[in-house]
Amino acid sequence: MPARRNLLIAAMSLPVLLGGGHAVAQEATTTLDPINVQERVESAFGAVDGYVATQGSTATKTDTPLIETPQSISVITRDQMEAQAVDSLNSALRYTPGASGNLYGTDNRGHGLQMRGISNSSGVFYKDGLQLKESNFTLFTALDSYGAERYEILRGPASVLYGQASPGGIINYVSKRPTEENLREVELGAGSFNRYEGKFDFSGAVNADKSLLFRLTGAAHMGDTQTDFVKDDRIFIAPALTWQPDADTSLTILANYQRDRSGWAMQYLPADGTIRPAKYGQILPNSRFVGEPDFDTYNNDQVSIGYEFDHRFNETWQVRQHARYVYLKHYEEGVFGGGLLEEEPETPEGPGTPYGTYSRYADAGGTRLSGVTIDNQAQADFDTGPLAHTLLLGLDYKRYTYRDYASEGTVDPIDIFNPVYGSPITDLTPYTDTDTTQSQVGIYAQDQIKLGNWRLTLGGRQDWADSKVYDNLAGAFDPRQKDDAFTSRAGLLYLADNGLAPYVSYSESFQPVSGPDSNGNPLVPETGKQYEIGLKYQPVGWNSFVTVSAFDLTRQNVVRYGGVGAPNDIFQTGEIRSRGIELEGVASLDSGFDLRAAYTYLDTEITSPTSINGDGTSNQGNTPFGVPTHAASLWANYTVGSGRLEGLGLGAGIRYVGSTYGDDANTFKVPAVTLVDAALHYKWQSAELNLNVSNLFDKRYVASCFAESFGCFYGEGRRIKGSVKYTW
Repeated sequence: MPARRNLLIAAMSLPVLLGGGHAVAQEATTTLDPINVQERVESAFGAVDGYVATQGSTATKTDTPLIETPQSISVITRDQMEAQAVDSLNSALRYTPGASGNLYGTDNRGHGLQMRGISNSSGVFYKDGLQLKESNFTLFTALDSYGAERYEILRGPASVLYGQASPGGIINYVSKRPTEENLREVELGAGSFNRYEGKFDFSGAVNADKSLLFRLTGAAHMGDTQTDFVKDDRIFIAPALTWQPDADTSLTILANYQRDRSGWAMQYLPADGTIRPAKYGQILPNSRFVGEPDFDTYNNDQVSIGYEFDHRFNETWQVRQHARYVYLKHYEEGVFGGGLLEEEPETPEGPGTPYGTYSRYADAGGTRLSGVTIDNQAQADFDTGPLAHTLLLGLDYKRYTYRDYASEGTVDPIDIFNPVYGSPITDLTPYTDTDTTQSQVGIYAQDQIKLGNWRLTLGGRQDWADSKVYDNLAGAFDPRQKDDAFTSRAGLLYLADNGLAPYVSYSESFQPVSGPDSNGNPLVPETGKQYEIGLKYQPVGWNSFVTVSAFDLTRQNVVRYGGVGAPNDIFQTGEIRSRGIELEGVASLDSGFDLRAAYTYLDTEITSPTSINGDGTSNQGNTPFGVPTHAASLWANYTVGSGRLEGLGLGAGIRYVGSTYGDDANTFKVPAVTLVDAALHYKWQSAELNLNVSNLFDKRYVASCFAESFGCFYGEGRRIKGSVKYTW
């Protein structure tokens, strides 16, 4: 009871701390000046001044105030990303409740996403409202964050608008778009691990009447990583063009190209030597590399081009068509850990096996992927008596084709505590080579209804999905999978005059999964359902926003990758239930303070028995690996607004991640960790200097484990980055 009472007190106090309570607000008015938020004009697709976004589109596909959206959603703005030196999706999520990209630690591929206790990168990532679907080997989540105007994180099922989607939620990467005002920005930076980078961002009008706008954004970096022998080089460029012949019509073309040349920054390590000292007290450094330097590649080339067409016929009807083509080429090769071998003493018959001998295997493969997605929408704004409606009707279609191929070979073990590299790798033997075609057609309808202060959102969707897999090694098709489902959502919210907005909602998800499991059984579709209640608070006259939510989420037919002694296995646990509470507060005040606070409580449980490799082992009642019960973060930034120190700013943040289980069997735990970040910045005229340090005290920690013998991943140590930016 005391813990629950303290949690309730914290939930009630957070709005007051951010400007909601009369006593605190009156006491702070001499230093924390409010702003007139009603004068702000904000689009769900444009720039936000500060950390506080008030509009969003991800939850409803309409430009809707976040305070009127009956579901939990966070917006990570461009200003916040710059203040925290965000350079990946993983780092963008550090101060967001209910979402994390740190499951696999130093992984630079964009894997390891976790939302509301659901660990799954499949069906999570969207760009400008259209899904970027992954293959079995690679995905698009490493898309450079410099090209994003914002990230919108919608927690909970969203299939009613998007079809195939993860029940934990979705992440929408909102691209930078052309602006009427001239923008000229160049930035150069350097940092830890011999990293050097350059960025540019140009935008403005092409012609005098500003009917044609352009934007060209680019970034490149080169350098090493925390992990020995692993490089991380990238080239990114994103051109955009907007044509708006009149106030009712616009066409925006968005494109990007990204080239990544890297290796395996994440390493599969044992629990001995990472979360605890090894047998003889050894501790592995967080830079340890267990592969072979000459056989370590993770390369991606991704291209996309698409358009957004919008036209308003009259005050009632408007139509939108958003479409995109994507292409991705991927190749990987590496040597991975398989576990510590049992120590055997030296005998006259042989040298024995010294402690620290780590088994390894070699793997190489790739992907060729192309896909087309199109979303057609018709929106009607009208009244029926006292009811005001925003009716959305949609028809979308997506088709992805990809080839995944991989080979496996053998390689000598290594002394993990004193590695010597150069072991030969045997001829690689193919173990998978498939051509997959996946398509989906969906029709959906949503009505956002207003009656006085009440807001009711109702939605329904019917999906038809088709998946064909041709096994090139077997020379035959796998059984064809055709799935269909109806998903729905309902939400009710009351918008009080004082800025409070309590709400309740129900939502569902549907996600077909192609291919068989490791025992040859067809994978069945995942489904999910969620009940959520919450309270949103947007204090009148204050540029701040608070959300408190509680949810009960059930995910059925869960696909999990990896098993005891078999990291490539694929199986389904049946059902995972996740219940939790999330608190988020964000504020940007005229006095120069920016603040973001977050807390997450999770109670996640495997509620149906798990059978791995058909051995009948049950994990019912256990907690899935890598899910902390508690996580909290606080970031604050202050910029001097006048006087001799005008333009000087300081930022600091603290992040806490609670302990997690190291496997689904719950046989051991990964310790909790507290990390500190810091920032120093100075702006003078058109120039800006920035210095950011993440993990300031260089804490060595393990981000998560999924297996004791080989499945632990180090988190990122101290990382320093300095930059100079010039804008004109």
